[in-house]
Amino acid sequence: MNKEAEPIIYICSDAVGETAEAVVQATLRQFDATAASLRRIGHIKEEEEIIELLQQAARQKAFVVYTLVQPELREMMREEAIRQGVRAIDVMGPVMEAYMEVFNGSPKRKPGLLYQMDDLYFRRVEAMEFSVKCDDGRDTQSMLLADIVLIGVSRTSKTPLSIYLAHKGYKVANLPLVPEVKPPVELAHLASGQVIGLTMKAEQLLTIRTERLKSAGLPFGAKYATSARVMEELEYAERVMKSLHCPVIDVTNKAIEETAGLILDYLSSQNRNAALKKTSIIRQKEG
Repeated sequence: MNKEAEPIIYICSDAVGETAEAVVQATLRQFDATAASLRRIGHIKEEEEIIELLQQAARQKAFVVYTLVQPELREMMREEAIRQGVRAIDVMGPVMEAYMEVFNGSPKRKPGLLYQMDDLYFRRVEAMEFSVKCDDGRDTQSMLLADIVLIGVSRTSKTPLSIYLAHKGYKVANLPLVPEVKPPVELAHLASGQVIGLTMKAEQLLTIRTERLKSAGLPFGAKYATSARVMEELEYAERVMKSLHCPVIDVTNKAIEETAGLILDYLSSQNRNAALKKTSIIRQKEG
């Protein structure tokens, strides 16, 4: 797609705009042509800012996605978008209005509450730092402190999945499985259910690795992207995962969010089972 034809999307907020951008990014992933120029504009306070922004969007034939909690700014955005002929999508307003209508609630109308610096915020920052430090098998000793350890062969989405889960507050380490490298001893000392195996259909893995070679400017036919090597690695990884008795998720054609949801569902069920077991033991002792 050439630069002139690249669509432009303005992401506007009276806070930082992360909520609106997350919606836009999720939407773009549903289309083949995902190249788009995202212009994020945060901390909007004045109506004049909205007028200037929409005039620019109209000139560029862009559309606008916004989260504005102040009702006067939301109304200004709606009216000015109609006047300028710009498509503008209100991400938060309809949900707030529905909540008020159904539950008679009254919003705080304070921008940025979702990302305020509370305990969860600092937990996310700590988790992000941990996951970067323990990415791709680095610092295996710290692996013992992880909430989740992802294992799998190269190009099974371990790193992006680690970062996604870290953003939700989980300390995640990930480890590539390579036949020539013995797994670290720490892996055998992790608690049951802490390790998650990731695998992929050989055909798709081969395609991804071939594309990776192209993007890196490496010669076609390198051992990394041959059918024999892919099968060798997948079979080795399967043996390691079986020896650890860990759950295995096939990430073929799965979005990061979908895989993360499966992992969190699994952890939730593990926690429920542990709680039930603990309750049962207490009852036996009391009996």
